[in-house]
Amino acid sequence: MTELRHRGAKDGEPPLEQQPSEDKGSDSELKADKDGVSDESKVDSGVPEVPVPPDDTPEVLNKALSGLSSRWKNWWVRGILTLAMISFFFLIIYLGPMVLMMIVLCVQIKCFHEIITIGYNVYHSYDLPWFRTLSWYFLLCVNYFFYGETVTDYFFTLVQREEPLRILSKYHRFISFALYLTGFCMFVLSLVKKHYRLQFYMFGWTHVTLLIVVTQSHLIIHNLFEGMIWFIVPISCVICNDIMAYMFGFFFGRTPLIKLSPKKTWEGFIGGLFATIVFGIMLSYVMAGYRYFVCPVEFNNDSNRFQVDCEPSELFQLQEYTLPGVLESVTGWTTVRLYPFQIHSIALSSFASIVGPFGGFFASGFKRAFKIKDFANTIPGHGGIMDRFDCQYIMATFVNVYIASFIRGPNPSKVVQQLLALRSDQQLYIFNSLKAHLTEKGLLRAAEAAA
Repeated sequence: MTELRHRGAKDGEPPLEQQPSEDKGSDSELKADKDGVSDESKVDSGVPEVPVPPDDTPEVLNKALSGLSSRWKNWWVRGILTLAMISFFFLIIYLGPMVLMMIVLCVQIKCFHEIITIGYNVYHSYDLPWFRTLSWYFLLCVNYFFYGETVTDYFFTLVQREEPLRILSKYHRFISFALYLTGFCMFVLSLVKKHYRLQFYMFGWTHVTLLIVVTQSHLIIHNLFEGMIWFIVPISCVICNDIMAYMFGFFFGRTPLIKLSPKKTWEGFIGGLFATIVFGIMLSYVMAGYRYFVCPVEFNNDSNRFQVDCEPSELFQLQEYTLPGVLESVTGWTTVRLYPFQIHSIALSSFASIVGPFGGFFASGFKRAFKIKDFANTIPGHGGIMDRFDCQYIMATFVNVYIASFIRGPNPSKVVQQLLALRSDQQLYIFNSLKAHLTEKGLLRAAEAAA
């Protein structure tokens, strides 16, 4: 990472970093970015001019695109690497849910590393004791808590079969709290008188990073267990919106959208919205016809493997809808056959296009606050992994809340699993209570007569 610029340590305030710039490698954008922070520069008087970061584009692409202007060179670099990332995305989908979960974990760790590295570079001249060690320790604690909860929830029968796992599951929250409390005590013991304020800055920095990165990635995995379609469609909508907003803005953009991102335009925002909604409806129609995508990811206790096989719910069965009069006059159709999930995909696509970009604006504001161009230089033309996933995290939270609010109902298989873990007298009590309830409603007699 480019060397960071610092104020003197004696005033106890955070040092300053690189001059902010918003987009990925365009000279014109760097100029726009400077214009956008002119007031900030006045406040931070005395900050030396920071040179443009070196070009991290692969040499092969540099030679192939050497005759192009910087604007078109950036367009081609971003386009080529975007296609490469999309191809990799298709590959991990093909490899199945377990690989997807591992990729989510790897992305989470890399995003955490990028944000913590920024904090470390900002404050490294103060030689804060144990900062990076404690940051990674807290990451381990939080992951242990969340993944332990997931294992207990989705691998309940397996956990009850194995005695060590059963004990860990029973006392999981106490163990998690004890681990966190150990890190908390270590932080208190590491406090140094001359660095109190900065150490608490970084304690908060680490915890906010955990909240943004780890919690959201855990929700992504929960969405995946509901069915791969709940993982693929939202992520694909964010990717589509990012690409189409860039394309519309590149060719038609004239009206600035927000000062935090000078290159973002209303034309790109609106064009990306309509393109993403159409894309979401089409992608949902294709995926809703395959059990591999729509069935919940469940653990088969007999084969000790994940399985994606079920009878698709009504959400993924074609139904006939009557079109409103306005649409009927335009299309000439009275009815149309759609999967109900396609209607939900409109909500997902709209959120990805309207609210999702605010995750990117938030990241832009963060980078401006700390005078950096990108979170890292992992992907030429795109920045770091966090630069690509800033919108995905807020999308993951929305999808999880959407499923809990409008989609998910009681899961009979999980109820049965929990019942089987009870003592015999408890099972008999529930059986008698359920029998009395069904008899009172008349359902049990009807079932016996039918038999």
